[in-house]
Amino acid sequence: MSGHVYKVLELVGSSPDTIEGAISNALARASETLHSLRWFEVVGTRGHVVDGKVSHYQVTLKVGFTLDET
Repeated sequence: MSGHVYKVLELVGSSPDTIEGAISNALARASETLHSLRWFEVVGTRGHVVDGKVSHYQVTLKVGFTLDET
């Protein structure tokens, strides 16, 4: 792993069910257009409340991926 250079992006994933689902949704969508995803860090969590109940969860992530070798 030494010598790798990473690009870091911030994403927000959401799920009506769980925080883990919001993380998985964000990573699954990002992996459709990015390759070499290596790690993620949860930097924030929040949710939407409707009628006193959780409507959905939102999770802000920093994701890192390695840059292509030239």
